Amino acid sequence: MTNFKHFLLNGETYRIDHDISLFDLLTYFNYNDSLLVLEHNHLICEKNKWKTTFIQHSDVIEIVTIVGGG
Repeated sequence: MTNFKHFLLNGETYRIDHDISLFDLLTYFNYNDSLLVLEHNHLICEKNKWKTTFIQHSDVIEIVTIVGGG
């Protein structure tokens, strides 16, 4: 039997069956990491921690992208 971890990403529920870092998550969803702010469990997560921070059951992740305009 597979043990799933459920987490929220921008208000949507996802589930995974293996360990995945925040960096891997951003890569999977094709985010440009130079134009975003990542919040992990209601705290801003610094970019240098994305590869070593792994998603846990019930985590809440918010990704805010920066958009330019005029």
